[in-house]
Amino acid sequence: MPTYNNHRTLQRVIDGVLQYTGEVLIVNDGSTDSTRTILQSYTNIQCLHFTENKGKGVALREGFKKAAQLGYDYTITIDSDGQHFPSDIPVFLEALEEHPTGELLLIGARNMSQEGVPSKSSFGNKFSNFWFWFETGIKLDDTQSGFRLYPLKHLKALNFYTTKFEFEIEVIVKAAWRDVEVKNVPIQVLYDESERVSHFRPFKDFTRISILNTWLVFLTIFYIKPREVYRKLKKKGIKRFFVEDFLGSYDSPSKKALSIALGVFIGLSPFWGFHTVLVIFLAIFLKLNKAIAFAFSNVSLPPFIPFVLYASSKIGQYLLGVEFSYSMDEVTSNFGVIKHLEAYLVGSFALAALMSSVFGILGFLFFSIVDKKKVILKNG
Repeated sequence: MPTYNNHRTLQRVIDGVLQYTGEVLIVNDGSTDSTRTILQSYTNIQCLHFTENKGKGVALREGFKKAAQLGYDYTITIDSDGQHFPSDIPVFLEALEEHPTGELLLIGARNMSQEGVPSKSSFGNKFSNFWFWFETGIKLDDTQSGFRLYPLKHLKALNFYTTKFEFEIEVIVKAAWRDVEVKNVPIQVLYDESERVSHFRPFKDFTRISILNTWLVFLTIFYIKPREVYRKLKKKGIKRFFVEDFLGSYDSPSKKALSIALGVFIGLSPFWGFHTVLVIFLAIFLKLNKAIAFAFSNVSLPPFIPFVLYASSKIGQYLLGVEFSYSMDEVTSNFGVIKHLEAYLVGSFALAALMSSVFGILGFLFFSIVDKKKVILKNG
């Protein structure tokens, strides 16, 4: 239990937890109120005291270290501000016991729509849920609750860099990347503004969380997703990977066709330098086949760029009713076509829309025929 200046609710939370377990570790994160005095009255629990406030992330990490040294495999964390009910502890234990492998990280899901929940908390939770989904592909109802169950052995292998509230985002994302199942369990929540003290600083902490998510998104796009593709390719072999992941044999023809159309549109659009980021983001957001969309976005590979520029400019000139004179050699040598930026931009989007439609329709016909053949073969 990490705690910082929550003397009004601390004793109630400790007493509640002690009804379910005597294995309690309190991390006093440099409290300046009567926290230390309150803790002195409990001789049956362990305490770590910081001389100054270091942040919730540091408090949790030091608590995990201490719990591991004491020989524990799992730890349940609960905030000391009184919003959580210790009576929900059995919910975590039951979920852990029912899990086949125990490679599990549980987050208590609060009902953020109930009366009394601050609107800023509800918004912040939705914001966090979205980015966790983007970074891991896992949909959760609550990613910010401090009532959690952690598998300590899996945390040992991870490197953490954050120290404040954002640590609770970093730890679940990195655990998910290590193939630990991260899921919610339902819990109760109480927001009593008359006694609850929140140390979340809206501007500073939201900024820190945003910076963390920016870094995690970067890692997702340029390391985690490519790593997943490589691992699947290595595990399945080229043929099986091509059929299952690239062709997406379990996706419908329309979904595959839309993935092709998205890839071609982004690849031919004038978003130079952002094609990979955009296509992966949109494929995830639109729930399309990421492998197909990414593959077809490469229609703008360097050897094809001059042809894309030339065609875009010519189409733009036609649509705008203007005409410029330059050769393909000029486009190849110095990209002079960019001098006529308006024509290029108009033509680029027009070319992207046209070719994405053509490739999408052809892809739909191709996959429809392939799927029909599979059905015929399967039925003899």
